[in-house]
Amino acid sequence: MIILLFGKPGAGKGTQAPLLAAALGVPTLATGDELRAAIRKGTPLGLEAKSYMDRGDLVPDAVILGIIKAALSEPRNARGVLLDGVVRTVPQAEGLSAVAEELGMKIKAVLVFDIDDEEIVRRLADRVVCDTCQTPYTGREPGTLCDKDGGVLVRRKDDEPEAIRNRLAVYQRQTAPVLDWYRQHGTRVAVIDAVGSVQDVSARALGALAG
Repeated sequence: MIILLFGKPGAGKGTQAPLLAAALGVPTLATGDELRAAIRKGTPLGLEAKSYMDRGDLVPDAVILGIIKAALSEPRNARGVLLDGVVRTVPQAEGLSAVAEELGMKIKAVLVFDIDDEEIVRRLADRVVCDTCQTPYTGREPGTLCDKDGGVLVRRKDDEPEAIRNRLAVYQRQTAPVLDWYRQHGTRVAVIDAVGSVQDVSARALGALAG
């Protein structure tokens, strides 16, 4: 069982992923985490990815999907997995579908955490992140310290209002065709209202999966 998570920047997908994974009893798998792990371990695909990154080039989809395939093959993911940020374009969706079929896994659903763009702008303009571990905080001033590792909290340049609107426009251009592709190929796409408490949004997402 594979569940894909989608959401606009700042919609709370990163908050919901570990909560949903715990409720479902499955792990989460994120492209960035798996890429860094492959590089750290020095796997052939990790070294290939690093060679692209060292040149300042984007890592090709084939390499990313190879890393994801290796992760999905691990015993810890045998019962199912939540994929966060793995699919962003139609070619990536097509590639993941082929990988899942090869591994005998099924993409059960796509969950889309949805929220109004202006609410996203408001949320992210109030966000700071740790400059070392990247943990996000809201309602905290830049320059204060992270609760986890004592790093300094900073406001990212891409969390400024104009940058946020640009990111939202890119998300819409990339994501709308992907969701249409999944619908056309018979995968359930559930749009989750991401406004409300963390617990309320989690309950809506779990309800959508159960329905």
